[in-house]
Amino acid sequence: QVTLAESGGGLVQPGGSLRLACAASGNIVSTDWMGWYRQPPGLQRELVAQIDGAGRTWLESSVKDRFTISRDNAKNTVSLQINSLKPEDTAVYYCNVWRKDIGGSNINYWGQGTQVTVSS
Repeated sequence: QVTLAESGGGLVQPGGSLRLACAASGNIVSTDWMGWYRQPPGLQRELVAQIDGAGRTWLESSVKDRFTISRDNAKNTVSLQINSLKPEDTAVYYCNVWRKDIGGSNINYWGQGTQVTVSS
């Protein structure tokens, strides 16, 4: 079992920066992908960034010039640095751990979410 706890959300003016952090407790292994989803108001949750234990990353194309994901395997943490924030970045951001079990089925763990609001 994995428990995730996010922090770092808040109200930011356009053009500002935020750093979201997620601490995982439980059994995190190097093959797990840790990442961030976001859910804007009235829209579906979407994946924005992922990183595996080897440091390989994936970022959604619309954010890759402004978002940076990092991971500390020793501390079981994943962070998302968001620069040049735009009003359309307003969303609840969720930390996620994704793995496949021995049978090949997907297993996802979720944090409770942290609100990011970009407004002047």
